[in-house]
Amino acid sequence: MNVKVKDLFKKFENKIAVSGINFDIKENSTLGLLGPNGCGKTTTIGMILGLIKPSRGEIFIDGIDINKNDRIRLLEKINFASPYIELPKKLTVRQNLEIFARLYGVSDTENSIDQIANDLDLKKFINKKTGELSSGQKNRVSLAKSLINEPKLLLLDEPTASLDPDIGDFIRSYLEDYKRKKNVTILLASHNMSEVERLCDEVIMMKNGNLVDEGTCDQLIKKHGRSNLEETFLKIARGK
Repeated sequence: MNVKVKDLFKKFENKIAVSGINFDIKENSTLGLLGPNGCGKTTTIGMILGLIKPSRGEIFIDGIDINKNDRIRLLEKINFASPYIELPKKLTVRQNLEIFARLYGVSDTENSIDQIANDLDLKKFINKKTGELSSGQKNRVSLAKSLINEPKLLLLDEPTASLDPDIGDFIRSYLEDYKRKKNVTILLASHNMSEVERLCDEVIMMKNGNLVDEGTCDQLIKKHGRSNLEETFLKIARGK
């Protein structure tokens, strides 16, 4: 799936969260969405998901304007993961995945859950209540939930936050392999610059609701005269 965002603007009461941004996500590519806290990343993701209505602007997914057409058909092919959105705590991991599998119309629920649980190493705690899990375990369950319908567009908001280095590397490797096998388009919001350099084909940088720069990691590093993406991010975020 490809995504085109045109003049996207969102105002909450007296605060402008996103200020007329434009960008594309090419089919089967990974776009990094970078910026300091409060810059508008999560609001942008919410608008692409159709959970937040833009004040103005257009979002096209595979050429379909999601705010003017029946978006249900599109949403069946989209999913989202964030460590900041809790799954029902009193349900077990398996129960949570069963509910989301049914919501997305997954045909072979049991086998799909078993496969994703095996892939993401969830079997040791799949029958535990989600509220009893560690932060890292919850992140892996959230990622499993986001892949249960084999989406063609995957929106990830800091998917490796709270994970130890070993599991974080495992998840990055898994996402690289998953993208290659499934031909999925990914929007990745992350504060882990080494993760962005590893996973993203291109990046866009936001600040105060505006899109302030874009390009490949190498292009931005060279443009700003820095040695890596983290130094580049800090220069842009601090306005130096």
